[in-house]
Amino acid sequence: MKYDIISAPTYSLVEMTLNPGESVVVEPGSMTWMDTSIIPKTEMQGGFFAGLKRRMAGESFFLNTYKAEVNSGMIGIAPSFSGDIIVRELNDETIYMERGAYICHLGNLETSVSWEGFRGTFAEGMLGLRISGTGLLFFGSYGDVQEVQVDGSYTVDNGYAVAWESSLDYSIGTTGRTIRSWLFGDQWICRYHGKGKVWIQTRSPRNLASWVHPFRPVQRDNK
Repeated sequence: MKYDIISAPTYSLVEMTLNPGESVVVEPGSMTWMDTSIIPKTEMQGGFFAGLKRRMAGESFFLNTYKAEVNSGMIGIAPSFSGDIIVRELNDETIYMERGAYICHLGNLETSVSWEGFRGTFAEGMLGLRISGTGLLFFGSYGDVQEVQVDGSYTVDNGYAVAWESSLDYSIGTTGRTIRSWLFGDQWICRYHGKGKVWIQTRSPRNLASWVHPFRPVQRDNK
């Protein structure tokens, strides 16, 4: 398999060439084009309950597999948002990511819902994904992505965290310490402790939605 990421970091797309017998698992809606030698198949990775858990985390119930059956072929894969794509090779490792960040993978990787570190909270995006195994993982973000090497402690707004290594302990809370701040809009933040990598996006879809909201068309009552 060979791949190339083009139009980075603003409108990134993965151009991937699969050799005969190779396949890639892709988030539905992320395939942009492919050769006729690539054969698609839609299935529930890990069975019904695994698909249901992915759906609870804001991901797709089904995943699509694209395989080069006889001849090699090329496929284009892109996220649904404008932003960067990160490639991470896992060797019997685990990585956690926010919902919507997963794009595709090759190899023996398992995707499942993660509640670790999210217990007892009700913030947006508290369900994430846990990716484990050995293979090549592609994930992305809205905006550019910055890789941060944490050695000690690090704090990231929940709307900007993309992914992090399992070597880091993490928790989620608010910037305030009172019940009033919890109820009335203090931002949710992720606190990381230990040694490992965190990937952070330079833009927040949530903040974009808040900015666009006042300009949305509103149907008026003519009564």
